[in-house]
Amino acid sequence: MNPETNFDAEYLLGLARQKSSESRNRLTKVIIDLFDGDAGMLNDRQRALMFGILENIINDIELSIRHSVASRLAAMQDVPRGLIVRLANDKVRVAYPILEKSGLLRDNDLIEVIQLRTDEHMLAITRRHAVSENVSDALVKSGREPVIVSLLKNQNAQISNSTMEYLVEQARRIDSFHEPIVSRDDLNPDLAKRMYLWVSVALREHIVSSFKLEQGVVDELLEQAAWEEMSDIKRDKKNKASALADALKDGGLVNSEILISALQEGEIRLFVALFAKISKLRDFLIQRLLFEPGGEGLAIAARAIGMSAADFERLFIYSQLAKAETMDQAQLRLPELMRFYEATPQKAATEVLGRWHRGSDYLSALRELQIRLKEND
Repeated sequence: MNPETNFDAEYLLGLARQKSSESRNRLTKVIIDLFDGDAGMLNDRQRALMFGILENIINDIELSIRHSVASRLAAMQDVPRGLIVRLANDKVRVAYPILEKSGLLRDNDLIEVIQLRTDEHMLAITRRHAVSENVSDALVKSGREPVIVSLLKNQNAQISNSTMEYLVEQARRIDSFHEPIVSRDDLNPDLAKRMYLWVSVALREHIVSSFKLEQGVVDELLEQAAWEEMSDIKRDKKNKASALADALKDGGLVNSEILISALQEGEIRLFVALFAKISKLRDFLIQRLLFEPGGEGLAIAARAIGMSAADFERLFIYSQLAKAETMDQAQLRLPELMRFYEATPQKAATEVLGRWHRGSDYLSALRELQIRLKEND
């Protein structure tokens, strides 16, 4: 049979009736030749016949020939879905081109492959021209590091905000996630800043350049990174302080007096843990509030939680003494800071605290409040 000019249905059916592997392989090669020729000359009935034959014999032909069939069918749009799904679940050599290129596969088909087949099958899916959020979620849930890295490198893969946030957090301990996450076009600025804390110097420079971060923000991130490192080193002590803070909170004992007492005794970790229970701020930010020279950030946080001016005055004095400042130095800063404290409405302080909860830039939120207060003078 000359496949380019003569479609002989009886010849194909005759081969299909033979059960030998030789006849099955020969039949498949003939069909492949027909697809490689001018397949547009075949009518719908002829194409349906060929696909029907393939569906019946596909499991009985050699692996190398199944691979050839899959490679040709991967880009075609009129193939029976049942045949495509079977090929997608075949051995990876056969399935790979189908999983990578076939537009006939639906999300549920791909998710089933992810759940039941090998890492290599999943890698093929990560290379698809388009990957939906549902499929990306399934790939990430597999927990396979090479698969996730390949997915992240595919800029056409849609990854939900919650999944990206999870991957950014996982990047604390998985270095291979760093570069592909930072390089993604859909990485939002807040997550990029979080990534800044645990990536290399080169990737930090990339984040600063790509997201056009101001120097003040960069300084804040560097300080936060240093705090993260210190937290890791002192994790046991931090956990003990947190446990004590939980017990005190459960007993209804977390108030201004106990905060001041913790600072007075030099229990910085306990103060941070206690203040976090009241303010809901992250530990590293409370550490910054505590040790910054001016004290404005600490004043805003204390105002927001309803601390009296007299209690805040004592809190500030002990915060300065905790970082080895003298009483004279603390008293020198106090008058201006107390004017700032009393001029700050609790509602305005609470709004700033809310921005810090959402991860807004510490410095910009502080500057904006200071500008508003000056305008109201």
